[in-house]
Amino acid sequence: MWPWEHAIVGYLAYSLCCHAVFRESPTGLEAFTVVFASVLPDLIDKPLAWEYGVFENGYAIGHSLFFAVPLAIFVGMIAHAATRSRAGLAFGLGYLLHPFGDVVDSVFRQGVLQFELMLWPIASVEGHSPGPSFLEAFFDLFGRYSSDMLAGDISTYLWAQLGLAGAALVVWLVDGAPVLRECLLAGVGLVRSALGREPDASSSNRR
Repeated sequence: MWPWEHAIVGYLAYSLCCHAVFRESPTGLEAFTVVFASVLPDLIDKPLAWEYGVFENGYAIGHSLFFAVPLAIFVGMIAHAATRSRAGLAFGLGYLLHPFGDVVDSVFRQGVLQFELMLWPIASVEGHSPGPSFLEAFFDLFGRYSSDMLAGDISTYLWAQLGLAGAALVVWLVDGAPVLRECLLAGVGLVRSALGREPDASSSNRR
């Protein structure tokens, strides 16, 4: 799956969890956390494999359940100690959904159930880096992806992904556009604070 596809699935899953369990929308911190966590396995494995050659391909320690589960528990404990338990839940859900999403994706794209995608180092995926560096490999793969899109060569599975992206956008807006909402509120607060200090400064000058 592409990083933005993981982000979409992660956000939708966490938003559903929030509404079902907490009866409210995700906060900005939680939305940012679940999206970041949902792409983190790729941010770990892809550069290590494609750029530095630590692994043969981009499915290794970052995608492994033997690393993901302890990491989710550790982050959850830190978040709980910082009274941000829901941010810890967002991280764990986003991160753990990533390897399972890749397994499901392998079924639809290749017709093969690849549990080994998330079982490193007990099992590993055959294959090599698609390019000599992380950026070159990414842009090469993305170039093929965008070419298919522009050529109108869109599969049923890709149409489903586009529909899922549209649903995620609607859900995000209904949730109050978290992250963007907090940024706008912070900006408004700064403007009001700045404007609130101006009369004091001018009055002091008159004195």
